[in-house]
Amino acid sequence: MDLNNLKSVYFIGIGGIGMSSLARYFKALGKKIGGYDKTQTSLTAELIAEGMDVHFDDRVNRLDKQFLDKNSCLVVYTPAVPKDHGELNYFLSGGFNVLKRSAVLGLITKNHFTIAVAGTHGKTTTSSMIAHILCASGINCTAFLGGISKNYSSNMLLPKEGFNESIIVVEADEYDRSFLTLHPDIAVITSMDADHLDIYGDKNYMEDSYRLFAAQVKQDGLLLTRAGLPIGEVKASQKHYSLTSKADYSASEIVVKDHRYYFNWQGPANEIENLSTQMPGRHNVENVVAAIAVASHLNIPAEKISKSVHGYTGVRRRFDYQVESGEVVYIDDYAHHPEELRACILSAKELYKGKKITGIFQPHLFTRTRDFADGFGKSLSLLDELILLDIYPARELPIEGVTSKMIFDLVSIPNKTLCRKEDVLDEMKARKVEVLLTLGAGDIDQLVDPLRKLYTTWKDQTNNR
Repeated sequence: MDLNNLKSVYFIGIGGIGMSSLARYFKALGKKIGGYDKTQTSLTAELIAEGMDVHFDDRVNRLDKQFLDKNSCLVVYTPAVPKDHGELNYFLSGGFNVLKRSAVLGLITKNHFTIAVAGTHGKTTTSSMIAHILCASGINCTAFLGGISKNYSSNMLLPKEGFNESIIVVEADEYDRSFLTLHPDIAVITSMDADHLDIYGDKNYMEDSYRLFAAQVKQDGLLLTRAGLPIGEVKASQKHYSLTSKADYSASEIVVKDHRYYFNWQGPANEIENLSTQMPGRHNVENVVAAIAVASHLNIPAEKISKSVHGYTGVRRRFDYQVESGEVVYIDDYAHHPEELRACILSAKELYKGKKITGIFQPHLFTRTRDFADGFGKSLSLLDELILLDIYPARELPIEGVTSKMIFDLVSIPNKTLCRKEDVLDEMKARKVEVLLTLGAGDIDQLVDPLRKLYTTWKDQTNNR
């Protein structure tokens, strides 16, 4: 398919973080963009404001005629769309060009120098950091990100000098083996902890998929993996990074001052001293090590790398400060896997030693809750107090016997509460918090603005006494 000949692109699930970046890409190319999503969000509101035709009811008869021309319209969907979706089945049965998001990314990146970042966690931060270093260093870059970069207020970074000459940075999604459409010049694999077992069945099959992805890195390319991941040999040059093991790329002299991390970076042929990042947690220092390794491989000068890392402000909903005052600190985070929760909570404990850490967690998916209940229990037990919400089902139907109570019973701390999402504000008004974390990948983000206003008002009232 020649994407240049398209006049319009229609997205089923346009409000997803990956789909919306593709929509923005095609919009920048001058295509007519439309789409369906089941939920109105701040992101869908942004897409509408940018001139896209977005609706929230599954009705083919309300579509613009431009999206009904099978010769000039591409239809893009995600595997999360139900198989009985009316619009999807209309396009499939009508002979339209219908592709998964991952296949479209494969077509876009096919003729470009591509940097792909994969991993159960860490890929959004690492890919957005790589893209930021490239952009801030004056390199023509197109980036499809799995989160909203705070530096650019978007999940789509557009090149300054035309698409044809740009390097592409893409977050390589392991869900539904989507990353196997990519054949990158540089690939980073940050982690391979078990996840999406509803798709993979077991961890071994998931690891096999990562090994297939690694094997698709071009022969003259670079595969960069966190030390210890079971990848095996590949045709590309393979290097490793780590904070805790001997590796090609590492960091030393790591200290925390004024909520920033300071460290030195070491590579096989050079060293960069006195780096600093405001991203919290040693796991994020490790992500920075990987991003700098890619930049160094591309021969970006050390002084540009250092300046870019210092100025990187992160990704929304990744340890995202909402309120920071002498009375209360409120941080929002997308963490939805036990290892992500562990990293986030430990980061808060390291930055705010002696402070009480309160977490509000919304489990994401019935299958993930069932498969990792023990891990959730252990990670959430690192908190001082827990407010646990109902499971956010996303694409899934309920599973008998699988509820938040599974996790609740495995949390060892005494100060824990089961709570409905609609009762959270009243619950928090009755509590004295010092450091608050909202955690989860579902619609817990709808609580962020109300909680921020609650603690901003509380702070102001305290200051005026």
